[in-house]
Amino acid sequence: MIDIGIILKVAGVGILVSAAASILSKSGRDEQSTLVIIAGIVVVLVMLVGEIEKLFMLVRSVFGF
Repeated sequence: MIDIGIILKVAGVGILVSAAASILSKSGRDEQSTLVIIAGIVVVLVMLVGEIEKLFMLVRSVFGF
């Protein structure tokens, strides 16, 4: 089962990234806003790599690969 902590971490990163991107966008720094969004996506994907590995191992064990 997925831990509730990882969901809260992803939500926290999402809130911080959206706030930072909004502030940057309103101040006329659209390029930096885009980079902040991309960095947020990369951070979330790095956080989820372990969980995705667990999912693949579970699928392997269920189907006997």
